[in-house]
Amino acid sequence: MRAIVIHAAGDLRIEEREAARPGPGEVRVRVAAGGICGSDLHYFNHGGFGTVRLREPMILGHEVSGHVAELGAGVTGLAEGDLVAVSPSRPCGRCAYCGEGLRNHCENMRFYGSAMPFPHIQGAFRQELVADASQCVKADGLSPGLAAMAEPLSVCLHGTRRAGELLGRRVLVTGCGPIGCLTIMAARRAGAAEIVATDLGAAPLAHAKAAGADRVINVAEEADALAGYSAGKGSFHALFECSGAAAALAAAIPALRPRAVIVQLGLGGDMTLPVQAMTAKEIDLRGSFRFHEEFPMAVELMRKGLIDPSALITHTMPLDDAEKAFRLAGDRAQAMKAQIAFA
Repeated sequence: MRAIVIHAAGDLRIEEREAARPGPGEVRVRVAAGGICGSDLHYFNHGGFGTVRLREPMILGHEVSGHVAELGAGVTGLAEGDLVAVSPSRPCGRCAYCGEGLRNHCENMRFYGSAMPFPHIQGAFRQELVADASQCVKADGLSPGLAAMAEPLSVCLHGTRRAGELLGRRVLVTGCGPIGCLTIMAARRAGAAEIVATDLGAAPLAHAKAAGADRVINVAEEADALAGYSAGKGSFHALFECSGAAAALAAAIPALRPRAVIVQLGLGGDMTLPVQAMTAKEIDLRGSFRFHEEFPMAVELMRKGLIDPSALITHTMPLDDAEKAFRLAGDRAQAMKAQIAFA
């Protein structure tokens, strides 16, 4: 089978890899669609992010769906031919954090396409994938591309849970890439009364508006547009920071109400924080990292039509054009979510 392998920044190759057979409790999946994530782009463009660096060739990808091709012994609830969304989250279930229910913080996590541990955890951008049956959620009624959106949607569902109560609240979202737009959808589903979104580009803001934002602000053109929300010590109950840019967070602080919650979703390296301003307003800063139990919920919300991210899939390209797909995915003026068709 063929797989998409990153060797170093800018060195992306399609290589042959040996296919595996499923063992007990496992399934073999013919991968159909895979979405290119921001972390994939960090490996492609920079060889990693923050302190995480590539130290050996690694198969990329963790946003995938496919069709069940073979069942291992003891697998029930799935049948050959089923379309499944495949969760990349594979906690060990035995460490202290798994025991506390914090499975996204598993000490032995095997998350597809991650260079955090060494040897690296190989990813899911391959024509065939052997996965635990528990990772596979039936996605009947969805297209393969939409089923592959379950992973980024799960990230955003986890982020909205980290924010706490959103019913009737005013929400600010900074950064309108796929995570920002999916956060808008998730926050609205959680009951947010007003959502304002900011970005530096017109194209992402158009997607944010279509995703349900009440107002979008191009801060490259209207640098002081948030000033109107600063009266009376601020307006927003929650900030979802999805850009990973320190400037975006700092500019949002005056617009936040006392005791507002900041959920940091964007990963762009270390950030300098306006700690004194945050302290004076008693603002809570909450990290949000990956997900686990939200994955089946993401599939179900899409299957019921309660969240529909299909408009965010702007490009689908064949496996042979993987490098072109990665370059396109990094062009925010053209692409929102670029996917690769493996079938």
